[in-house]
Amino acid sequence: MQPRLILEHTVYVLAQLPTTQLPHIAFAGRSNVGKSSLINALAGQKDLAKVSATPGKTRSLNFYRSSDETLYLVDLPGYGYARCSKAEQAAFGRLIEGYLAKNAALRALVLLLDCRLEPQKLDMELVCFAGQQSIPLMPVLTKADKCSLRERSQRQKDWAVLLDGRAPLLCSAAKGFGVAELWDGLRRFAVTGA
Repeated sequence: MQPRLILEHTVYVLAQLPTTQLPHIAFAGRSNVGKSSLINALAGQKDLAKVSATPGKTRSLNFYRSSDETLYLVDLPGYGYARCSKAEQAAFGRLIEGYLAKNAALRALVLLLDCRLEPQKLDMELVCFAGQQSIPLMPVLTKADKCSLRERSQRQKDWAVLLDGRAPLLCSAAKGFGVAELWDGLRRFAVTGA
């Protein structure tokens, strides 16, 4: 049985970062990649993370503690399109970068990628940043239920070329496939960091 997730902290500025004993696994992705829906699927709840038709609704770091006390899942603001000012977008960027660069509890970054899209520049920039900071990546293709088997396979191949042969995990929050495998990966990173 998969653990539940409990929203425990909401952070708007780096000074608010909580001191925690559990390892952190961060979730990052473009606005509208399906982060909130996937977090809800992992939690087995429909309304834990706010899902919106408007991209860019997450404007804070949201810390979800697993009920089995093994990790914090940290939901980062989406990057790319968001209905907010340039100053707000810059503030989100500083918050994300500061959290990723200066967090000893961080074990991995789950990079959420839209299965329907070819590799995007902003996603590749985050891959490079994670590499520069020596943050292990766990790539995940979201919304895989909206693609044919052929499209899924092609997208995995596209990303594997860019990720040194590592093909992303296919997931669908709507259909539930890949969720158990994602939990397994989260636990593995929390324990071993790899």
